[in-house]
Formats: sequence, C-alpha cells, structure tokens
Amino acid sequence: MKSILFNAHSDAGHARRLDAALDLARAFDSHLTVLAAIPYEASAAIDPYGAAFAAMVPVWREQVQTLREETEKDLANEGVPWDWVEKAGPVSLTLLQRSSLADLVILGERDPTSGGKAPSFTAGELAVTANCPVLVLPDDCKRLDPDKPALVAWDGSAESSHALRAAVPLLKRASTVYLATVRNEKPAKRDRFDLPPVRGADYLSHHGISSEVVELEPDAKGTAHTLLNAAEVRGAGLIVMGAYGRTRVAEWIFGGVTRAMLSDVRIPLLLKH
Repeated sequence: MKSILFNAHSDAGHARRLDAALDLARAFDSHLTVLAAIPYEASAAIDPYGAAFAAMVPVWREQVQTLREETEKDLANEGVPWDWVEKAGPVSLTLLQRSSLADLVILGERDPTSGGKAPSFTAGELAVTANCPVLVLPDDCKRLDPDKPALVAWDGSAESSHALRAAVPLLKRASTVYLATVRNEKPAKRDRFDLPPVRGADYLSHHGISSEVVELEPDAKGTAHTLLNAAEVRGAGLIVMGAYGRTRVAEWIFGGVTRAMLSDVRIPLLLKH
C-alpha cells in the first residue's frame, strides 16, 4: 500500500481525516496524493447558461487555495512524501480518474456534493467503480491505528472476497482479525460461487494472517447494525466489507447493507466491489 489518494474538502473534519491518512502513510511508508476537486457540476445542473458557474469559479478557487495553504502547513513537518493535485469536475470522477494508480482512496463519510449529508453518494460510487479499495472515515475520526483489531464482513460472495483480498495489507497489521458472518434465519438461495467462512480463513492463512470466525445473530435493526455492534464490542479499528451496487442509466443504486453502513460510519470502513 504505497500510494494513497486523499480527498481534500474544506469542512470541519478535513484536518482530522488528514491526520488519519498520515497515520496510514507512515505505517506503510506510502506516498500521499492530496486531491482537491472544484465541483462545477453543482451550478451547471441548475444554470444552463453558465452565469452562476462563472460567478462561483473565483469563490471555489479561493476556497481551494485557502485549503491548500492550510494543508501545506499541516504537512510541512510530517516526514511523509506527498503532492497536491487540483482538478475541475465532479468529486467522484476526479477521484476515480486518479485512483487508477492508487492503492487506496480515503474520504469522509459526509458527501461533499450534497451539503454534507449521509450516506455519501461519492463514497458509494467510488466503492463500486474504483479498482482500489475505498476507506471511509467517520466525522469524529482523529487518528487511525492499524494495529487495532479488524472485523471483516464475510458472506462468501465475490464482493466480500474482493474486499478481503484488498484488505490484506491492513489485516496483516491488525492485532486480531474477525471473519464475521451474520446468520440468516431464512437463507436465500446461494450462488454457486459463494464460499463458506472457512475458505476466507484459509485465504488469510496463506498470507500469514490468523483469523477468528464468528457467527453473529441478526437483530431487529438489520445486518449493518449487527456488524457495527460486533465491531464496537471487539474494539475494532476497521471494518472491511464488500460494496454492493449496480448502475441504472446515470445513477447508482446501492445494496441495503452498503447504504446502511454508509449512513452510520462509526468505525473506519473499507469498501471494495
């Protein structure tokens, strides 16, 4: 994990997210690319003649310049190699374009394109389109300790398998790895490619990672709530899960658990489609 792409956004949590990204960059001796997108699509959608867009461009550029100056001060003495990139365009698209040669994308739980609302459409879209995993940080995340326990949501699907593989560098650092399945009282017809929990544990063992397979009882609030509670009880510093979604013309439709997890990010969440 040598190349980390970080989404810079001028909100209250930017500095905290940057500190967490620096924790990972130090732990893995990584290069950090800080990307600031100028989201022109916000005005273009409501102003086909471009008047509002033209008026807002200087404001956006001033905000980005201020953010750059603050970020440069924060990174001046951190001892982590980094570079700053500015791109005009939708946040998800600019991050996707730069993610081709990134090992990890880091962004916050609040969507920078929707006034800070959750769940983050940007995070969900990246999770199902980017080739690398996406790490979504909670608003109150101040630091990121890669040595804390990690909980992997495992259902044997291709999505959870891809997430498991993508998380190997982080799982190698975790003090304990829990491979968690949520028991389904009315199991659906399994796909012929679905894998049992032991196969996930075997895969991790091939990488020198020991894991504890745990079966969780579902609660009335759903699978996402079950996984979050299990992670909190075990003191997990990371949740790993497959991202479920599909495209319908120009919009992404996310699976229920993916949407629920993105709506309540209490613990750093690593997603991969």
